[in-house]
Amino acid sequence: MAGYTADKEALVTRLRRIEGQVRGLQRMVEDDTYCIDVITQVSATTKALQSVALLLLEDHLSHCVAHAMADGGDAADEKVSEASAAIARLVKS
Repeated sequence: MAGYTADKEALVTRLRRIEGQVRGLQRMVEDDTYCIDVITQVSATTKALQSVALLLLEDHLSHCVAHAMADGGDAADEKVSEASAAIARLVKS
């Protein structure tokens, strides 16, 4: 079971909203909307995606990593390394 299973419905709802934002961006470009207005919407969409990523990361830490840590061994080290790499990717984005 994925760590985000309890939040799955909320995540899908957020992702559908983001999908609508991306379609809106496409329309803005097709309609030659002022550059700054498009950039503002790109920023809002980026923040929305980051919010989803943070929720997924929180669920991963509290479920997958926590269970692996309780079990111990190599699996725990692997889960911590995965989480660290995911955090590094989020910070760079």
